[in-house]
Amino acid sequence: MTPTSPSPLRVAAVQMLPIFADVPANLDAIVDRLEHAVDLGARLVVFPECAATGYGFDSVAEAMPHAETIPGPGTEKIAQTCKRLGGVHAIYGLLERDGDRLFNACVLVGPDGVVGSYRKVHLPYLGVDRWATPGDRPFAVHEVEGVRVGMHICYDGGFPEPARVMSLLGADLLVLPTNWPRHAESAAEHMPPCRAMENVVYFLAVNRIGEERGFTFIGRSSIAGPNGEFLAMADAVSAEVLLADVDPAIARRKRLIRVPGLHEVDRIADRRPGFYGPIVEPNGRA
Repeated sequence: MTPTSPSPLRVAAVQMLPIFADVPANLDAIVDRLEHAVDLGARLVVFPECAATGYGFDSVAEAMPHAETIPGPGTEKIAQTCKRLGGVHAIYGLLERDGDRLFNACVLVGPDGVVGSYRKVHLPYLGVDRWATPGDRPFAVHEVEGVRVGMHICYDGGFPEPARVMSLLGADLLVLPTNWPRHAESAAEHMPPCRAMENVVYFLAVNRIGEERGFTFIGRSSIAGPNGEFLAMADAVSAEVLLADVDPAIARRKRLIRVPGLHEVDRIADRRPGFYGPIVEPNGRA
């Protein structure tokens, strides 16, 4: 018997304005917007990078009081909400405390608690990333109602390797919580459809809006489909909820037959890894 494919999953990207260094208020806002997105039919709701904390901290000492462990009080509050809303899932950005180390992280939470978490691997010289510890865990894929989800954060999206690795691990949907400020307009415009197209996956990028510590954030959250077309896009200044249906059967159909027998491509099977050696050669950094 041929196994049935998982049903499409409605996902939401919540573009919002976090309050700097006010975790209780931000968690309340996440709960409120999670409820709203579920009312719109979403089963997986994704929030921006550092949605729980804000981003523009000027030192580890300033940031650490607003960080928490994973699991922690914040993830427990979101898990209780996910359970109350009928077993939905949420992904949101936060600062993670692990001993004296500080990580820019995101976490996938469901009705039973933490499903998985991710620590940002690529750190720009900007905001709290100036002080954070680089992520120390491999990229991974987690399952939400039969859909395979991979997580990375903001600057990670500027490198094609994370998306490709998670796609090779079987991801149907890649999520990118982000804090894109001015000068990142090209990333917002081109990165989601490019990463979606080159890996034949869905790609959800969710940004914040507003100003913080002298930086203006550009919004323009989006969801792109496996063919590289935008399914939904927000503007630059509004708090919005974007919705799209992720069909894993489409994301898993890697061989694209444009003209049978004449024009067929498979960007996964047609790779030539033997030629890619320089990509993994050390560059002097961990």
